[in-house]
Amino acid sequence: MGVYEELVARGLIAQVTDEEEIRALVNNGRAVFYIGFDPTADSLHVGHFMALCLMKRLQLAGNTPIALIGGGTAMIGDPSGRTDMRQMMTKETIEHNCECFRRQMSRFIDFSDGKALMVNNADWLLDLNYVELLREVGACFSVNNMLRAECYKQRMEKGLSFLEFNYMIMQSYDFYALYQRYGCNMQFGGDDQWSNMLGGTELIRRKLGQDAYAMTINLLLNSEGKKMGKTQKGAVWLDAEKTSPFDFYQYWRNVDDADVIKCLRMLTFLPLSEIEELERLQGAELNRAKEILAFELTEMIHGRDQAEKAQEGARALFSKGSDTENMPTTELIDDDFEDGSIAVLDLMIRCSLIRSKGEGRRLIQQGGVSIDDRKISDPFHRVSRDEFGKGYIVIKKGKKVFHKTVIK
Repeated sequence: MGVYEELVARGLIAQVTDEEEIRALVNNGRAVFYIGFDPTADSLHVGHFMALCLMKRLQLAGNTPIALIGGGTAMIGDPSGRTDMRQMMTKETIEHNCECFRRQMSRFIDFSDGKALMVNNADWLLDLNYVELLREVGACFSVNNMLRAECYKQRMEKGLSFLEFNYMIMQSYDFYALYQRYGCNMQFGGDDQWSNMLGGTELIRRKLGQDAYAMTINLLLNSEGKKMGKTQKGAVWLDAEKTSPFDFYQYWRNVDDADVIKCLRMLTFLPLSEIEELERLQGAELNRAKEILAFELTEMIHGRDQAEKAQEGARALFSKGSDTENMPTTELIDDDFEDGSIAVLDLMIRCSLIRSKGEGRRLIQQGGVSIDDRKISDPFHRVSRDEFGKGYIVIKKGKKVFHKTVIK
């Protein structure tokens, strides 16, 4: 089985512009492909993780990945999947986020000896002359076609700014620039990027008379309702300071039964034959597949040692509820207490277990909050400093979320 056939078997490919040509390029290690990452935060998250895994798969097969960091496009903001305009970021923030991305990507992709490239589209986009761009590139785009693009449809009713309208041209120009500078002949992205990607292939054809190819991957973390990659706390980050290895492990350990095999196929490097064996598991036996998924991905992101600690902590925690060593922890300070106590809702917000007091009240009223195995039924309950007699308390949210709180 060639690498292209394996991508198909793993359910990764959604659509392509020329399957036979792409198959030949990928299977023979001749694809020079790029995936773009707009630095909208100071850490990559699990929504980027699948793209990194795909880059690694293709690199191992002899193809050359280009990680394009969108230092230029981030100044505009991708309207895809948005109901409102993204918050504008300063140049300094964008540069800081780009550097964070560089460090994290280097843990997954081998950039040595020209095996992969990492470039920033600010290097060409910020130097463009607007009138020249309109003459050179704008003439290649039909406004009618652009308005029919999926990435703009969601914004048309509430209002699409002219700033965002230019995003398709910028992304298309990226492919055009990468083709000329580095011989990039293929672009990958989520299916919500399809119109932008077609714009790039068409620009290359019209300006250079050459063929280049586009492939969208069936992004589990992006295209299927964005239900994955999010928790009650927000995004699941690859940075251990933002999402602990324990929380990262627990996120994957708690995926829906319907998603676990899909995740194993798309995100892990386990042989398909082994995944087919796991697919036969039913009911409670699926927990074994979830443990394998959580361990494989945590090891990939945080290393084997952290993966083992997270797994041991999770197993001990759910078997007897006593192992707190690897549990996510929040430190309280004196200022968190008022007259020797803290409101339970304030405590849960402080621990990032809820996003609002309204959410916390509903959770408590539904019987979903315990402290040291004692059910909390009063939303106005206050937790005394005296309850930290053993040095910490454990808050349990629902059946699967445990959080340790200590006083600094």
